[in-house]
Parts: sequence; structure tokens; C-alpha cells
Amino acid sequence: EWRDRPAEPARWWTDHPRILAGRDLQAGGTWMGVTPARRFAAVTNFRDPSDRRSTALSRGTLVAGFLLGSESPEAYLRGLADRAAQYNGFNLLVGDGDSLLYFGSREGEARPVDPGVHALSNHLLDEPWPKVQRARACLARSSPCRPLRRAARRPRA
Repeated sequence: EWRDRPAEPARWWTDHPRILAGRDLQAGGTWMGVTPARRFAAVTNFRDPSDRRSTALSRGTLVAGFLLGSESPEAYLRGLADRAAQYNGFNLLVGDGDSLLYFGSREGEARPVDPGVHALSNHLLDEPWPKVQRARACLARSSPCRPLRRAARRPRA
């Protein structure tokens, strides 16, 4: 959630070996991860220093919760809508290889992410902040995105 928190780099989790993600060592969640079943989730903080509650739940548990579960992205985000206020502001992307959805706690509802180039910072999806505009321009100039053909593979022992 914050850069000064202790964290581990991305690796297969020993307690949940089907998750490949970094790990927040303070709260146990993660900011981004994938599974061999093509589940993907990522979270960013919503930048609003006036709305930072020390009693809020860790947003990294939102990513871990989706990766550990089996609900569709739509079902997971439907269940999140009623409890989003328990967290400081956030943006969450969840996908399963068939769909990718976005949920912003400021908007309060899930919406599909259409194919194309998108950018997410610490505001709403595709909000034209300078760093978002620069990143989108760089991605648009690069070669066309190709769909992933394989999910993340666990290294052989």
C-alpha cells in the first residue's frame, strides 16, 4: 500500500503455491498477482491524503482474496460493492482470462475493461493525468499487444 512497507518481490507463495505475486509483509496481501488458472488482480491506492484512515482494512487483501477464490470477476466485485467503504480509496482490476473488470471505490460499481490500451494510476481508470498520458502514448507506439497464450507456469522442482 505504501512504498515504505516491508515487501517481498514476486514469487510463488509457499502458503498458497498457486499464487505468483509480491507480498506485503505487514498485512499479508499483494498489489498484483496471477495464478495458473489465468486469474489476475491488481490494486492501486486512490490518491486522497485527506481520506487515509489508519483503521481501514488493507487493500492488498482484495487482490489476494480474488486470486485465492473461484468466483467470476463479476461475482467478486458484486460482493465487494457493499464492503468497499471498509478500505481507504482504491482501484481494483480483476480478470480470469475471459473478462477483465475494473472497480473504483470512488465510483462504487464494476465495469468491464474494453480491449485496447488503458492506464491506471492513483485516480480513476484512464484519468488523463500526465503520467497516464505519457504511459498510454508509449504503449500505443509499441507493437500491438498479443493475447497471452499460456498462464503463468510454476517452475519445476
